[in-house]
Amino acid sequence: MGAEDELVTIVDERNRVVGALSRRAMRAGNLPHRATYILVFNSRGELYVQKRTQSKDVFPGYYDVAAGGVILAGESYEEGALREVEEELGIRGVPLMRLFDFSYEDEAVKVWGAVFSCVYDGEMALQQEEVESGAFLAVDEVFRRAATEPFTPDGLYVLRKYGEMRGLGCGEVRTLAGG
Repeated sequence: MGAEDELVTIVDERNRVVGALSRRAMRAGNLPHRATYILVFNSRGELYVQKRTQSKDVFPGYYDVAAGGVILAGESYEEGALREVEEELGIRGVPLMRLFDFSYEDEAVKVWGAVFSCVYDGEMALQQEEVESGAFLAVDEVFRRAATEPFTPDGLYVLRKYGEMRGLGCGEVRTLAGG
């Protein structure tokens, strides 16, 4: 069974579960679903940015500021976040902190997301089907690059919302990872 056949949680406009469909059907109908977003910082406060593979079903080849993905049928946000950060980056055994929930919609996606963060200084084991490459970057550098390079719009929304939550401006040269 490929990723397009995975059963994902489908929700209504209030984030109530209404069923489960294949990822393919969810994308074809641009149906509201649940997803996780994990901001991975290192101990210097730099954010891990990954480049998505060209085979991704949405935003192929874009840069992404968050690990994460769709919530599978029967899975909680917490379970999905732990699964995704391990699958995509090989991170396991690191506590995730749930930060906030949000909804986001554009022409490509309708999502109810839960945002988590962690601090990690170990080696990454990238999932080659989903992640082409990645590096830790200063947050101000992420916003500079986003002005000229393709970044996932929902990921940038999450990073901006996180910055607002922390009382920081988007381009401010301050760490977002600290307590």
